[in-house]
Amino acid sequence: MAVNLVNVEQVSKVYGTRALLDGVSLGVSEGDRIGVVGRNGDGKTTLIRMLAKLEEADSGRVTHNGGLRLGVLTQHDSLDPKATIRHEVIGDLEDHEWAGSAKIRDVLTGLFGGLALPGFEHGLDTVIAPLSGGERRRIALAKLLIAEQDLIVLDEPTNHLDVEGISWLAGHLRTRRSALVCVTHDRWFLDQVCTRMWDVQRGAVHEYEGGYSDYVFARAERERIAATEESKRQNLMRKELAWLRRGAPARTSKPRYRIEAANELIADVPPPRDTSELMKFANARLGKTVFDLEDVTVQAGPKTLLTHLTWQLGPGDRIGLVGVNGAGKTSLLRALAEASRSQGDVQPADGKIVVGKTVKLAYLSQEVAELDKNLRVLEAVQQVRDRVDLGKGREMTAGQLCEQFGFAKEKQWTPVGDLSGGERRRLQILRLLMDEPNVLFLDEPTNDLDIETLTQLEDLLDGWPGSMIVISHDRFFIERTTDKVMALLGDRALRMLPRGIDEYIERRQRMEETATPASAAGSSAPKPAAAEAVSPQAARAAKKELQKVERQLDKMSTRETALHAQIADNATDFEKVASLDAELRELVAERDVLEMRWLELAEDA
Repeated sequence: MAVNLVNVEQVSKVYGTRALLDGVSLGVSEGDRIGVVGRNGDGKTTLIRMLAKLEEADSGRVTHNGGLRLGVLTQHDSLDPKATIRHEVIGDLEDHEWAGSAKIRDVLTGLFGGLALPGFEHGLDTVIAPLSGGERRRIALAKLLIAEQDLIVLDEPTNHLDVEGISWLAGHLRTRRSALVCVTHDRWFLDQVCTRMWDVQRGAVHEYEGGYSDYVFARAERERIAATEESKRQNLMRKELAWLRRGAPARTSKPRYRIEAANELIADVPPPRDTSELMKFANARLGKTVFDLEDVTVQAGPKTLLTHLTWQLGPGDRIGLVGVNGAGKTSLLRALAEASRSQGDVQPADGKIVVGKTVKLAYLSQEVAELDKNLRVLEAVQQVRDRVDLGKGREMTAGQLCEQFGFAKEKQWTPVGDLSGGERRRLQILRLLMDEPNVLFLDEPTNDLDIETLTQLEDLLDGWPGSMIVISHDRFFIERTTDKVMALLGDRALRMLPRGIDEYIERRQRMEETATPASAAGSSAPKPAAAEAVSPQAARAAKKELQKVERQLDKMSTRETALHAQIADNATDFEKVASLDAELRELVAERDVLEMRWLELAEDA
């Protein structure tokens, strides 16, 4: 029987006139991996701080098992700014001692990309004081994971980690014996790591078995039975539930909680996006040309990030852009935005960017644009526009869109200066959408947003007709809102990934495995045979053909989706289904051949 590590008994906490927690009782046992979700400001961080005895409850009590070894990652680290990374993370261990520890090697490699900490000028001997908040956070996480713990409490551990870092952390936590309580808005991470969920809502904590997908099923079923939530929120939950069932049925390995009832709940819910209808509308708004790049070189200062890039962003394209830090994701968006602002007059160092005449771009950068702090939320939105056309006959007023983004009527009169970081981020996205753009660039849009707001944003983007590029470390958000994934792997090229982020992780792992022996061998490493070398001209030709193949694969993917939909619509017409199935098999065979050609060209390029 699992030993109980922490007991929370009838705990209450009040701030001002608001009860964040009201008579909450919970327990954490050995082997538990618990994810904590809820809206910003509902008390998630307060709950885990009281769980860790970092904050006192107004009433009730929290008890720890005797001798509990507890590790806590808060949103503000307690590192000594005068110390080095070595002192904080490794402590007094000699080099041969820590280098001989598999756990320490795994943590340093997973969080920093190597034992020498390649991102830091002096490696382990780098002083902490001048480092950025993201770098300090990774150091604090490394220090925590290297120690032996019975229970780990993590508050937003995926902040400042890239896709690879998040993937590594999920794998690491799954293999640890420590119990875990984790607050995060990263839904992919919750699905990978957690076996129970705590949902903090209006002073209460609801418990669910399973990861995030199971939680969505169970919560939707609970709300269906209770029928207490307003119809808008219930519809959003049903829509996300439908997407989880149809788009990602294998997200968790455990049986679904009351799956029959959940299936009843989504029986009449259409797919999240009508792709062909949106594409038709996007063509009407944008024409044939959005952004055409021909032999483009992208630079950031003296550093060359992309070379000989020939690529096309077409009307209705929804692209998820992933890549290693510093590979040029944000620089590529900035180059496109600069060309758009100048209507093609400002061009990159080499090559040409053609911008469609009807392009109206909205660019959400990582920095929150400063607004007049004395403006009310509604006034800040109405500064842009009073009403917005969402397409397909849908129209919303500024106040209605504010409500959809979590600004209730009373909150709409809050001064901008009194908003939290997450609320300002929401307001920034809202103002962008109010300007009725037909092209969206979203650079880390999920920063500081809670899961409920993310769901609302995804719902809004589902029906948004236009072209879109999303840069995000949130795998769930990318999979949910985009139709294809492209990657910058650090080799100055842009590649389409037919299998999405899973393929990106695999490619990065292969690159690291290939690079490690070569770097260890140094100058003694054998040179590649002359016959295997590819000339610059051949590489450029391969890149051009690669772009052509990627466009063909994209068309095939659209056709394949349409065939699946037609088969479902004609399920009772066996002759029609047989004909569609034959066409689908032929299409899949063609796609397999094309994907093999794509892999060959990728090697040459």
